[in-house]
Amino acid sequence: MSEATQGQHERHLADSAPTAVVERFLDHLRTVTDSDAAAELLAVDVEFENSWLPTLHGRDRVRSLLQACVRIGTGLEIYVHAISTDGSSVLTERTDVLKWGPLRVQFWICGRFDVHDGQIVAWREYYDPLTILAATIRGLLGTVVPAVRAKPPSAV
Repeated sequence: MSEATQGQHERHLADSAPTAVVERFLDHLRTVTDSDAAAELLAVDVEFENSWLPTLHGRDRVRSLLQACVRIGTGLEIYVHAISTDGSSVLTERTDVLKWGPLRVQFWICGRFDVHDGQIVAWREYYDPLTILAATIRGLLGTVVPAVRAKPPSAV
């Protein structure tokens, strides 16, 4: 194998490593308007589980959800505090911020991504619904009293 071919092969392996796939996926989610690029990192038969919401099966259904978020003007900030890999499973501990105009709903979330052959086959999100409720109340209050708004995490 030539050096150029070897280098391309090594880049392909690095790009399809589970952590790299998840990091690219989260980067695409940060730019919500790039929902198609995010969806392309999902397997055709992906399973998306989100605490307290119905499980979605299939890339097209998840893509539709992401596109709906774009249509209603949802913004998203993602602050990854920790990411670890065990084989093909990637765990993330994050602070996510959902944004609609002046409303910022900031909350802690843990995600598990199972990656095979460079694609996410399972995506599971775990969070405490009471935390989401409190974050929503704080966010609504923050639209009236900006000093109350949650600040982005300082250490990422």
